[in-house]
Amino acid sequence: MLHVKGRVLIGPDEVRDELWVVGGRVSYERPPGAREVTTVTGWVLPGLVDAHCHVGLDAHGPVDAGTAERQALTDRDAGTLLIRDAGSPSDTRWIDDREDLPKIIRAGRHIARTRRYIRNYAHEIEPADLVEYVGREARRGDGWVKLVGDWIDRDAGDLTACWPRAEVEAAIAEAHRLGARVTAHCFAEDSLRDLVEAGIDCVEHATGLTEDTIPLFAERGVAIVPTLVNIATFPKLAAGGDAKFPRWSAHMRRLHERRYDTVRAAHDAGIQVYVGTDAGGSLPHGLVAAEVAELVKAGIPALEALSATAWAAREWLGRPGLTEGAPADLVVYDADPRADVRVLAQPRRVVVDGRVRA
Repeated sequence: MLHVKGRVLIGPDEVRDELWVVGGRVSYERPPGAREVTTVTGWVLPGLVDAHCHVGLDAHGPVDAGTAERQALTDRDAGTLLIRDAGSPSDTRWIDDREDLPKIIRAGRHIARTRRYIRNYAHEIEPADLVEYVGREARRGDGWVKLVGDWIDRDAGDLTACWPRAEVEAAIAEAHRLGARVTAHCFAEDSLRDLVEAGIDCVEHATGLTEDTIPLFAERGVAIVPTLVNIATFPKLAAGGDAKFPRWSAHMRRLHERRYDTVRAAHDAGIQVYVGTDAGGSLPHGLVAAEVAELVKAGIPALEALSATAWAAREWLGRPGLTEGAPADLVVYDADPRADVRVLAQPRRVVVDGRVRA
């Protein structure tokens, strides 16, 4: 039995002095006859959320189970206990049977245009097959489907939209019919209006947002997951393309230069912003604290940036926080993370399903 004392942050402004863990679940009533109790003290948050992460994937494609386990353990030890896996070719259902690993909400496998994405990552198809594949991944995932909305077009020498409007509308309608939400990788500007007007639920990265499309996102309630720790790699990517794709390289640099202004403008317009790291491709796992700090650097108030990986993020994904009877997934810190989000980088204890795991 676990007794957690200190300041339990049930919500941004709702704080309790203690909670108990009974049978792996949260309780705010002291259980009768409690014996052999382990006590943990500190500032307590619900397990953090990484809403754009890839377990079972590295820069070259799917990885073996041992590598996927190490990825999940790295995220866990950083305090990430709920992951929205935004596309993976690996079958990671075995993780669901592990009480010591983060819980995963899967978006199936990426769906991309032929030869318009990273090799070995996605189903690479043509528009006529989009509805079929979206339906397939909606059934395979956990309520999400992931499209690749834009990528470099070698003939154009720059980022362009991947899908015609009519096919996107039909595919998103099919996902919604099957009870799944749809998100899309989008770096550039061109694909955004069609995706939003077609009914998409979320956009990843969203570096191409402009003063024309920001109001549309806000009006339609489309969330974004900026993955700023990933956008930080754009200058290096651009340098690698200078000789062959100079238009693309210049475009990537512009998107990078305005990244903080873009995120701040989206937030100020009322667009919901959530924390995601894009770990598992070329980035290491365990970067959730760094991404929260990036949102603050972009101009999002610290408490809202914290909520974007804690209370608001869990509500958006339909998973409980530290409510009565919820699974006891929580992280303990030495200081108040509301006062300084840098505290997130040093969790004192990580509790998964009621047991101290790290």
